[in-house]
Amino acid sequence: MKPIPHQYITDHTGKKISVILPIDEYHKFLEALDELEDIRLYDESKSVNEPSVPVDEAFKLMEENRKKKS
Repeated sequence: MKPIPHQYITDHTGKKISVILPIDEYHKFLEALDELEDIRLYDESKSVNEPSVPVDEAFKLMEENRKKKS
């Protein structure tokens, strides 16, 4: 992985308190974090021994629950 250009913001004692990144790198980080969260949720769902539901049926159930709450 190539180094990412960055700058630090420091407080009056010189302690690093923030980082400035190029906007493109920031967006890449957000995309990577989103993908990692998806992977984590997938792994978590696979570790639970519950029956699965086809996506069309799941959407139908969610819509029915939404209507009941209205």
